[in-house]
Amino acid sequence: MSDRPTHVAVLGSTGSIGRNTLEVIAGSAGRLRAAALSSHRNTALLLEQARAFRPATIVVTDPVAAAGQDWSELPPGVELLVGPEAITRTVTSPEVDVVVSAIVGSAGLLGTWAALESGKRVALANKESLVIGGSLITRLARQNGAEILPVDSEHSAVFQALQAGRREEVRRVVLTASGGPFRTLSDEQLAGVTVQDALAHPTWAMGPKITVDSATLMNKALEVIEARWLFDLEPDQIDVVIHPQSIIHSMVEYRDGSIIAQLGPPDMRLPIQYALSWPARWEGLAPRLDWSRAWRLDFEPPDGERFAAIGLGQEVARSGGTAGAVLNAANEAAVAAFLAGRLPFTRIVPAARAALDHHDFDPDPSLDRLLALDRWAREEVARWIRS
Repeated sequence: MSDRPTHVAVLGSTGSIGRNTLEVIAGSAGRLRAAALSSHRNTALLLEQARAFRPATIVVTDPVAAAGQDWSELPPGVELLVGPEAITRTVTSPEVDVVVSAIVGSAGLLGTWAALESGKRVALANKESLVIGGSLITRLARQNGAEILPVDSEHSAVFQALQAGRREEVRRVVLTASGGPFRTLSDEQLAGVTVQDALAHPTWAMGPKITVDSATLMNKALEVIEARWLFDLEPDQIDVVIHPQSIIHSMVEYRDGSIIAQLGPPDMRLPIQYALSWPARWEGLAPRLDWSRAWRLDFEPPDGERFAAIGLGQEVARSGGTAGAVLNAANEAAVAAFLAGRLPFTRIVPAARAALDHHDFDPDPSLDRLLALDRWAREEVARWIRS
């Protein structure tokens, strides 16, 4: 066997998942190497990462940001590439073994696509890839002998629990949700939610967009869609339960009534490491649960009326086609408007609902059609906000 470490390309290395991935690589005892790193605008941190990890390649997808950075301290042997097209060149390199797709939002789709097209193993943190183009993405992976391993804690939990039985024995999967910071607020209190309130997640440390998605429960809607494609499930096999402690990350119920759950601290390094080490399990960096003290694990059904996003996710999982691309893009646009102070918190999900209701549905779209509808949905939300 070769002693060569697994070469990892980290797309979105300056984001939350990317930074955690680099911690996993640093703690892998030489079994992993950061071969390529990418960022959109955070060039200062990317340069710092390049100096620490000495990858063969770094990519800045925003040319303006790249031009504004002093690269004189870039280590010798590290190649700087600029522009979104450089992502494709990087992930298709024969020197890259695994691609961590951690670019937030629809911007991560093309990197995922290129990696699967070249037959790579993809550690998928960019759930939007499957939300937008689930049938196309999974077909592409099959055609090219590529692997998709989940990085989201919920889907990693399902992936692990599925190893306890055969797929035909699965009755359903249950995705857990913390419920975000607002699950106990009244409608009047929700109407007054500020950006600062929405970014204060009770259990997870994430980027702004994902944190807002957690507050609206849109993240769970997107995860329902992702699970449908990732695990080849029927939409009615996927349920959601509120679990505020974020200790049980998801469960699989088998037809005999047995329920297999994966537990762990709310630390993304655990699912990231499993995606990179699978099928092996290595000594982990995440803290252990302390079984010497009392624990309480609560569960409750989500309030579908107050948090309508989950219903949208289940609807889109059933519809397929272009629905996922429109829902995702509309939500991204609405969240950006909320973060910019142009849209109330309580109007994020209705904006996504409006775009979904008004789009020209196509049950079997091409990738170009999905990308065109992504642009249309963003423009539609902008019009909806103005009106």
